Formats: sequence, structure tokens, C-alpha cells
Amino acid sequence: MKFSESLKRNADFQNVYKNGKSYANRHLVLYVLDNQTGHNRLGISVSKKVGNSVVRHRVTRLIRESYRLHEDMFNSGLDMVVIARKSAKDKNCQDIESALLHLGKLHGILI
Repeated sequence: MKFSESLKRNADFQNVYKNGKSYANRHLVLYVLDNQTGHNRLGISVSKKVGNSVVRHRVTRLIRESYRLHEDMFNSGLDMVVIARKSAKDKNCQDIESALLHLGKLHGILI
């Protein structure tokens, strides 16, 4: 994620949840909020409902890698929070990647 930072603070996540717009598909939910800066910030949330810590970290890595590969396709100046659904635990990198790009198209944030 050379052009992006991570969302780390709970207040940042809550701001995106409260004021952002969300779209969902079968595997992921994506909240997007304009942050008035020149760079993107990405937050990833994977609940304990998805699986144990090994499964949750795997899903997190898949989402982060999918975003990293297509980072240059996303508009700048966005706070994004990606939430994994239960169905994401059995999916491979290509499935997560296509789900993330699909949500980007729905939001209209892809170049």
C-alpha cells in the first residue's frame, strides 16, 4: 500500500460508518467517505463470526493484497472500510479481488 495508509483509530472507523456510504456483495461490505486529503486510508474489519484468528488474519491479508494490486485504480482522498462477511473465509484471492473491484465499481471510485 504505497499510496495509502491504514485506518487505525476507532473514531476514524466510526466516522466512516456514520457518515460514509456503503455497498455490499456476497463476500464484502465497503464503506467509503471522502477525507479531504490527497491519499487513501484503508481499514479492514473481520469479525470473530468469520472464524478463528488464523482464518481472520488470512482474510485480512487477502483483502489487503487485493487492494494493493489495484491501488492505482482507486480515486484519491478516500477513507475506506472493508468488512468481511462469513462467506469470505472459504474464498481464494481471485474471489476477494473481484468482490472488492465490484464494490469499487458500485461506489464509482475506480478510475
